[in-house]
Amino acid sequence: MTRSETVSESNDALLQQLHELQSQLAFQEDALESLNGAMAAQQQEILVLRRQLELLKQRQDEQMAGTGAGAGADNADEKPPHY
Repeated sequence: MTRSETVSESNDALLQQLHELQSQLAFQEDALESLNGAMAAQQQEILVLRRQLELLKQRQDEQMAGTGAGAGADNADEKPPHY
């Protein structure tokens, strides 16, 4: 085997490795972009759920305040503590 053949094979191997690395990088960039999109969607969903929870807590607080004001009238409708 001549020196030029060895150099050529070495260059071919390096080019093949370079193509593989470029392919892996493109795949990782695509996966990262996909994960970023999923994380952004989850963050938006978390914000919506937090707001809904705040509204539910506010509504519950309002109901508790209303129940506390008329506690004597509502005692007949209340279930015993063991339920």
